[in-house]
Amino acid sequence: MTDLAVVSSLAQAATHPDPAFPRFHPRPAQGWINDPNGISYINGRYHVFFQYNPSSARHTQIHWGHVSTADLVNWEEHPAALAPQAGGPDSAGCWTGVVTLDGDVPTAAYSGVQDHGGHSQVVIARGSSDLVTWTQDGHVAASMPADSSVTAVRDPFIFTFNGSRYAIQGAGLADGRAALLLYTVDSLDDWKYQGIWLTSADPVAAVHTPAEIWECPQLVEVPSSSGSSSGSSWVMMFSLWLSGDDHEHANGVGHLIGSLTSDPESGLPVFSAVSGGKSDLGRDFYAPQIVQLSSGSEPAALLWGWANEGPGRDGRRGRTQDEIDDAGWSGVLTHPRLLSVVDGALVVSPAPQVSAYRGSLVASDASGPVAVPAFAEVLVAGTAGTVELVLGSGTAEQVVYKGELAAGEELRIFVDASLVEVYSSNSVATTLRAYPAPGESWTLNVPAGATADVWELSLPR
Repeated sequence: MTDLAVVSSLAQAATHPDPAFPRFHPRPAQGWINDPNGISYINGRYHVFFQYNPSSARHTQIHWGHVSTADLVNWEEHPAALAPQAGGPDSAGCWTGVVTLDGDVPTAAYSGVQDHGGHSQVVIARGSSDLVTWTQDGHVAASMPADSSVTAVRDPFIFTFNGSRYAIQGAGLADGRAALLLYTVDSLDDWKYQGIWLTSADPVAAVHTPAEIWECPQLVEVPSSSGSSSGSSWVMMFSLWLSGDDHEHANGVGHLIGSLTSDPESGLPVFSAVSGGKSDLGRDFYAPQIVQLSSGSEPAALLWGWANEGPGRDGRRGRTQDEIDDAGWSGVLTHPRLLSVVDGALVVSPAPQVSAYRGSLVASDASGPVAVPAFAEVLVAGTAGTVELVLGSGTAEQVVYKGELAAGEELRIFVDASLVEVYSSNSVATTLRAYPAPGESWTLNVPAGATADVWELSLPR
C-alpha cells in the first residue's frame, strides 16, 4: 500500500494567491486541467482523475491528475497517476478514459495519442489497491478500426448490460457525421470491435447532439419518474466537438434519453433514443464524465464536468492567455452532480454532500438586491420571475447569470471565486466562469415576491 493522503486539496486552495482560484472544488494549485477521467468508487473512496499538465497552464503533454475522497467533502490530492511514455502509444498524452476493476485490480483504459491528428489507441494501465501507484507498460487493447470511414476515435467508456461488459468510443466519420463505436470487452486486454453503433444521423440525435465528433461519450442508467410511476432510463451523453473549436465548444454538451435492449440475433445492446437536450446551459461546461453507482436496488449516477477558462463569453469578462499563463493554472471541475429523469427530461442536482460547505447564514428570506459573498451558496424560491447574478457595478457591471424562476421552482447558486454553478430543481445545471476584479462584489437580483437565503461557504471542521 502506498501513502494515500498526500495533501488536503481544499485546505491548500484556501491559501492560494490568486483570488480567482476556487476553494471548494479540488484541483492542483498549478497547471492545466481539463476532462475528468477514471471516476470510480472503490474500497470506500471516490476517485476522480483528470487531464493534467503539471508543467504549465496549457493543453500539452497531458498526464492524469488524481484526487480522492471518502465523503465528497474532504478531498485529498495525490501524485499524478499516469504520464506520457517516451516511445509508447501515449507519448503525446494520456487522454480521456475510465477506471474499472479487473477482478480486484484497478485498471485504467484511456486514449493514448502519439500526435494530435485524431488517431488514438485504447491503452491499459494497472493500479495499486489504493489507486495511487500505476504501472504503464504500453499495452494496447484496441487500435484504430480498419474501417476507412472512421477518421477520428477517442475517449473510451465502459458499461455493463445484462451481465456483459461493453465499451464505446466517440468517433468522427469521413462524411462529417459523429459516431459511436461499440466493443465487446470480455477481456480488458483485448477489445473486440463490433462496428459503428450510432451516428448523428439518427433523427433524435440530429436534433439534440449535432457534432462532427462525439467526444467523451457516456452511457448510464438513472432513476426515472413520471407522475406516480417510477423506474429507470438510459442516458447517453456527448461532448459536441466541431472543427475549429479550440476549447470554445460552441455546441456544448448534449444528451439522449432512451432504452437499452438486446438485439434478438446478435445479442448486442441496442440503444433507442426517444428524447434529448442540452446537458448544461452554460458556455463554460464540457467533457463531463459519469460514474455508474447503485443505491440499494436503484441505479444512480454521479457526474463531474470541466469548466474551462476563456477569453470572455456572452459578454462576460474573461482571461487572456497571458493572464492565464501568469496565474499558472487553468480549468476546474464542477461539484459532483446527481442525474435523474423526470417526466422524460434530464434533471441535474448537486450531490447532497456539498451542503456540508454551508457556513454562516448571512441573509435569510432576503428580497430585492442581495449581497453575495465571494464564496457562497444561495437558495432562491418564491414567485416566478427573472433572477440575475451580477458582478461589479456601474459601467463595469456584468450580468453573469440571467434565468427564469418558475412557480414552485428553487434555484441553488454556488459562487466559488471565478466559478458559478446554478441548479434548477427541475432542469439541468448552468456552469459559468467570471473573474472579479479587485474591489468588485456579487449582487443577486430576485423578482418581486421571491426571496433568497445566502450562506457563506466554509470548510467543515
